[in-house]
Amino acid sequence: MLIPTRNSSSLRMLRAKRNLLVAKRGALFAIALALSLLAHSLAAQITPESVPPPQPSAAVTLGDRTLFTINTPIGSTTAKARAVGVSARLEQVMRDHSRKPEDIHTVENPGVTQILSDDLLIVNVTDADAAAHSTSRFLLAETQLRIIREAIPKVRNEYSTRSITLDTLYALLATIALVSLLLIFRRIIFPTLYSLIERWRGTRIHGIKVQKLELLSEDRLVGLLHSLLLLIRFLLTALLLYFYFPLVFSFFPWTRAYGRILFGYILSPIRTGWAAFIHYLPQLLVVLVIAFFAWLALRLARFLFRELSRGTLSFTGFYPEWAMPTLKIVQVLIIVFAVVVAFPYLPGSESPAFKGVSIFLGILLSLGSSSAVSNMVAGVVLTYTRAFNIGDLVQISDTTGQVTEKTLLATQIRTIKNVFVAVPNSLVLNSHVVNFSRSPKNQPLILHVTIGIGYETPWRQVHTLLIAAASSTTGVLSDPAPFVLQTSLEDFCADYQINAYTKEPFRMSAIYSELNQNIQDEFNKAGIEIMTPHYSALRDGNTAAIPSAFLPPNYQPDSFRVSSSNPAQALPTSPPKTS
Repeated sequence: MLIPTRNSSSLRMLRAKRNLLVAKRGALFAIALALSLLAHSLAAQITPESVPPPQPSAAVTLGDRTLFTINTPIGSTTAKARAVGVSARLEQVMRDHSRKPEDIHTVENPGVTQILSDDLLIVNVTDADAAAHSTSRFLLAETQLRIIREAIPKVRNEYSTRSITLDTLYALLATIALVSLLLIFRRIIFPTLYSLIERWRGTRIHGIKVQKLELLSEDRLVGLLHSLLLLIRFLLTALLLYFYFPLVFSFFPWTRAYGRILFGYILSPIRTGWAAFIHYLPQLLVVLVIAFFAWLALRLARFLFRELSRGTLSFTGFYPEWAMPTLKIVQVLIIVFAVVVAFPYLPGSESPAFKGVSIFLGILLSLGSSSAVSNMVAGVVLTYTRAFNIGDLVQISDTTGQVTEKTLLATQIRTIKNVFVAVPNSLVLNSHVVNFSRSPKNQPLILHVTIGIGYETPWRQVHTLLIAAASSTTGVLSDPAPFVLQTSLEDFCADYQINAYTKEPFRMSAIYSELNQNIQDEFNKAGIEIMTPHYSALRDGNTAAIPSAFLPPNYQPDSFRVSSSNPAQALPTSPPKTS
C-alpha cells in the first residue's frame, strides 16, 4: 500500500493549476472566436445603401456652352442645385451689358474663394471642389474665372443683332441650296436616268435567265430599275432634309442644342461603330493571320495531292486514286480547324444569343443527321477499301451495273437496262461487293453456265460439245481455253458447268446470251436433250425435246411397247371399234 507524501501532493497541485490555465486559455479562445464571428456577421449586414453614394457631377452652362462642372455639395445644397444656380447667375451677368467681363474677380475667404461680378456672387469654390479636381483652390478659382471671362463676350456676340442677321442669311442660303438640289433631282438627274433606262431597253438591259429559266423578263427588270431609282430619290430627299434642319438649327443660339441632338442621332452610331472597329482591329488582325495560314495550308495540300494523283509523287502504301478524296477530307479539316481557332476572335462570339444558336444547331444536326453521317463515314471508308472505282462493273446486293459516280452519301450505278440506281454508302459497306472489272491481267474473268444432261449421254461427249459451244462464242478467249466441271449427279441428270475466260466484262450479258444459244445449237445437232429443267424420260408417244429442224426426215416418235417372252401367248390385236 502506497502512502502519499508531500511531494506527491504538490505534484497534484501543479497539475490542477496547469489544467486550470489550459481551461482559461480555451475559454478565451472561444470568446475571441465568438466575437470574430459576430463582427463578420455585423459587417455582412451593412448594405451598400448605408454608404452614401458619390454625388454626380453637374455642368455649368451659358447659352449652349458647357463651361465647367461642379462635383461636390455645400451643406444641404447638392452639386446639381449649385450648378443650376451658377448657370442662372451667369445668364443674368451675360444679359446685363453694364457688367463687363474684365470686372469679374475673385475674393479669398477662409475655406472658400468667391467669384464676383461687382456685388453679385457667381460661384463659390471650396476646398472640396479643389480636391475633386485634384488641384488647389486658388488654381481652380483662377481657371473658372478665366473661362467665365472668355465665355460671356462670345455668348453676347451670338445674341447680337449682327450675328442673328448673319445666321438668318446662312439659313436662307441653306434653304436655297436645298430647294436647288431637290429641283435638280426632280428635273435633271432622275429624268435623265429614267430616259437612259428606256434607251437601254433591249440593247443593254435584257431579261435575266438561268439556262432556259427566265427569272426576270425585260419589262420586269425595267420596272425594277424604275422602282430602285424612286427609292434612291426618296432616300436622298430624306437625307437632305435630315441634314438641313440640324444645320439651320445650329445657326441660331436658341435652337443650337436641338441641332446638336439631331446631328448626334447620326454621328453617335457612326462614332460608336468606328470606336468598335478600332477596338476590334487587333482581333481582326489575328483572324486575318489565321485565314492567311489556312489559305497557305489549302494551297499546299492541293499541290501535294494533285501530284500524288498524277503519279509524279508517291508514297509506299498510298494509291493515286486516294489522292483527291483525301484532299477533300484534308481541306475540310483545315477549314474546320481554322474556324475553331478564329472563333473566339469573331465579333459577337461571346454573346449568349450566339452561343445559344450554336448549341441549338449542334443538337439539331446531331439528332437529325445520323443516317447522313453514317453514309458519309461509309463513303470515306469505301474510298480506302478500294472495293471499286468509277467505271467498274459491280454487283452490290441485288443491283448489277457500272459505277458512274461516288459521293460521300451514295454510289450511283447504271444497270445494263440503263436504269440509274442510287445505293446508300452504308448499304454498300454492309453488303458484299462483286467487282467484275477488278481482275488481274493474267487471270481474266470466268463466265460459267450449268446444264443438266441425262445419264444415257457419255460425259466425254458432253464436255466436247460444251467446249465447242464456248469456243464459238464471241468474246471468249481461246487462251486460256474453256474447261468443263462436272459439279453434281442429280436424280434425273448430271450437272455440267462450262467455264470460259473473257476480257470484256461489260459484254457479260451478251456473251452469256450467245453462249446459251451455242450450247443449244451444239446439243441439238448432236441429238442430245438438255435435261434442265427435269424432263421425264418415260416416252409415251410425245415428240423428243429437240427442235424439228434437227430431227431426221424419217423421225417417228417413240411409243409404248408391250411384249411377252412367249410369242405364242401374245394376245391378238382387235381392230378398233367404230361408232
